[in-house]
Amino acid sequence: MKFCTIGTSWITEAFIDAANRSGDAQLAAVYSRKLETAQAFANKHGAVKAYTDITEILEADECDFVYIASPNILHPDHIKIAIQSGKHVFCEKPMVFTDKQWQEIAQLSKAHQVFVFEGFRHLFSPNYQRLKKELTNIGAIRSALLQYGQYSSRYDKYREGAEPNVFSPQFAGGALMDLGVYPLSMAIDLFGQPKDFSYYPVLLKNGIDGSGTMVLTYDGFIVTLLCSKITNAFMQSEIHGEDGTLIMDAIAPISQLQLHDRKTAQINELANEQYEADMVFEIQAFVEMVSENNWQLHDSYLERSRTIAQLTEKMRKENGIHFPNE
Repeated sequence: MKFCTIGTSWITEAFIDAANRSGDAQLAAVYSRKLETAQAFANKHGAVKAYTDITEILEADECDFVYIASPNILHPDHIKIAIQSGKHVFCEKPMVFTDKQWQEIAQLSKAHQVFVFEGFRHLFSPNYQRLKKELTNIGAIRSALLQYGQYSSRYDKYREGAEPNVFSPQFAGGALMDLGVYPLSMAIDLFGQPKDFSYYPVLLKNGIDGSGTMVLTYDGFIVTLLCSKITNAFMQSEIHGEDGTLIMDAIAPISQLQLHDRKTAQINELANEQYEADMVFEIQAFVEMVSENNWQLHDSYLERSRTIAQLTEKMRKENGIHFPNE
């Protein structure tokens, strides 16, 4: 499949590299508001065309789908424009930040018969799929701790008085929307929608969350999720069952995975080598879904995205974190 891009940051470059490695998707055109930026990006990555008009690139015949990696606040509008142009959509997380936006996109997707996919690269890797299979071997789940803490280089700019997009409520930034959705999406994918939930953020001076702790309540167990853009975290993530414990070195991606068997006291190494550029796996999943016209799979992915949007919206609003256009 041929694709065009909206966004010229490092994440777009990583996606293009992963697409090339996958062999399933090929860059055709790029968009940027500035011609120099668009042309330079196109030349660097071998795109045939560069555009500065978003309508023109979305109407271009050479694009089967559009990859959206614009600032978070623009994702919903860019998705809707792409759908109305008849293009399938692969959007970086977070796809939306309100349930209302999700409903509008879901309705448009059906009306125009195009697929919409939210990029959660960690949920498609082989080691994560192994983790899911091993859940049945640790007995009744009693607790879990999933974390993603990574000090952002842009936090230095914030501390100097600037307000980069990832630390700005005007651009739908913050730890929850940028990193928190990684452990949250994993919890939703593994355990479903929680009975109850809460979020305890560390708010910065401008009202955005620099870090935070989520607590999800399920029947018989609690899941604790940690996220931070203002500190580094080095502890492992764990899922605790009555018969064993699954331990992973990270959640995006998992490169080390162990099962500690309580009954035998054995430690089983479960991880295999996989592409470091783990976006390859989500690209393969997306292309396969579209090629097979698999609406059942599409709807299940989209419903997961809705649950994440509903939870993050409520978590933010309960803590006074508000974004424009919601």
